[in-house]
Amino acid sequence: MTINIARRKFIAALGGTAVAWPLTVRAQQVPRLRRVGILMPFLPSDTENQSRVGAFRQELQRLGWTRGVNIEFDERWTSDNMDLIRSAATNLVELNPDAILATGGRVIPILMERTRSIPIVNAGGVDPVGRGYAKSLARPGGNVTGFAIMELSVIGKMLQTLKDIVPNLAHVSMIYNPDNPVGPFFARSFESAAGTLGVEPTIGHISGVADIERAVAAAAANADSGIFVPPDLTMSVFMEQTVAAVARRRLPAIYSERVFVTSGGLVYYGADRFELYRGTASYVDRILRGEKAGDLPYQQPTKYELVINLKTAKALGISVPQAVLATADEVIE
Repeated sequence: MTINIARRKFIAALGGTAVAWPLTVRAQQVPRLRRVGILMPFLPSDTENQSRVGAFRQELQRLGWTRGVNIEFDERWTSDNMDLIRSAATNLVELNPDAILATGGRVIPILMERTRSIPIVNAGGVDPVGRGYAKSLARPGGNVTGFAIMELSVIGKMLQTLKDIVPNLAHVSMIYNPDNPVGPFFARSFESAAGTLGVEPTIGHISGVADIERAVAAAAANADSGIFVPPDLTMSVFMEQTVAAVARRRLPAIYSERVFVTSGGLVYYGADRFELYRGTASYVDRILRGEKAGDLPYQQPTKYELVINLKTAKALGISVPQAVLATADEVIE
C-alpha cells in the first residue's frame, strides 16, 4: 500500500515535470527583441539613401536579425533641418536602443552630446580622430565607431582625375556649406592638392540654391574652370539644382556622391556607399552580440569607384582620354 502511494506520487510529479519542461523550453526559445535607432539627415523621399539603409537592414537579416522577430528599427528621417535633427537625436536616445546607425558631420556630435553609453555606428565621416570621435582608428575607445567615407588624401586624387579629363584645367572651385564642421579639413586638403597640380583653388560657401547659382557663376567667370563638390549634407540635398547649375555654365565637375553623376554630373570618385552601409551592419551585429563600439576599429575605405558620364562629357565638348576611360569602373553613355 505504501509502495503504491509513493509510486503514484512519483508518476504525478514526473507528469508535472513533463508538462512544465516544454513550457520552459518554449520560453527560453523566445528571442530577445533588440532595438536599433536610425538617424538619417535626409528627406524620407530620398531614394538613394533609403536604398543604402535598405542594404543595411538586408545585411543584418543575412547575419541572423529578422525584423519583428529579434530586431526592430526606430527610424528618423529629418532632412538637413538642424532643429529636427536635434529633436530626433533626443528622442532616439530616450528610447535607449541597443545601437544607433547615423551619418553626417553635424549629426554625430549631436548624438555624442546626448549619450556616451549607447553605441553609435557612423555610416561615413572623415578623420574621426581629428574630429574627436575616436582616440585612434585601431581602437576608438568611446561609444562611436564606423566606416569613413573617404581619406582626406583622396581629394588630391579627385583633382588629378579632373585634370586628366580636362588637361587645360586652371581653376577649381570647391563648393560646400560652411556649417559643415568637416569643411575646414576638406578646404586645407583641397588647397594643398590644387597647389601641387598648379591649379588655382577657390572656395565657394553655400547654404541654399541661390548660393549655388552664385558660386557656380563666379567659377565660370574664370577661363578653364572646374567644380569640386566634397561630401556635404547640404550639397546632397540640393543635388539636382547643383548638377543643373553646373550644366548651364558648361563646367566640368567632380563629385563625392555617385548619384550626382547618374543624374547628369561629369565624374564621380569615391567609396562604394552600399558596401559602407553593409559594413556598418556587420558592426551593429557584433555590438548586438556583445562587443563594444570602442573596441571595433574605425574603418577606412579600401575600394574607390570611378564613374564617368560620357554623355555629359560630349555635351561639354570634352573628349575623355582613353587612358582615363580604361580605369573607370563604370562609363555612362
